[in-house]
Amino acid sequence: MTKLQKILYVEDEIDIQKVAQLALEMVGQLTVKVCSSGEEALSEVIEFNPDLILLDVMMPGMDGPTTLKEIRNLPSLENIPVAFMTAKVQPSEIEHFKSLGALDVIAKPFDPMELANQVQAIWKVHNEKS
Repeated sequence: MTKLQKILYVEDEIDIQKVAQLALEMVGQLTVKVCSSGEEALSEVIEFNPDLILLDVMMPGMDGPTTLKEIRNLPSLENIPVAFMTAKVQPSEIEHFKSLGALDVIAKPFDPMELANQVQAIWKVHNEKS
């Protein structure tokens, strides 16, 4: 299994960005590129070439589902693993996000000490499927 190393994290709330980035880098030993919008993610994703993308659902302008759809249209990124991070975690909402192509959904608020483990678990499932 290839090792998860690089994550593109798309989140518009600065406080949440900082906590997640610290958690993923310090606890998870991962390289994280933070984008504050879907538009920024689309402009950075090809050059950064992440192993996995974490997407906030509710963002001004381009929301998470729209961002995912646009990423899927980029050459070489149609199969990149994506997980949503959201407070919308009712079973029907989770199913909806998965139907859009997300591997999983991480509930907000998240536990900073557990975030890297959650991401690694999603990565493991992705690699077992592919």
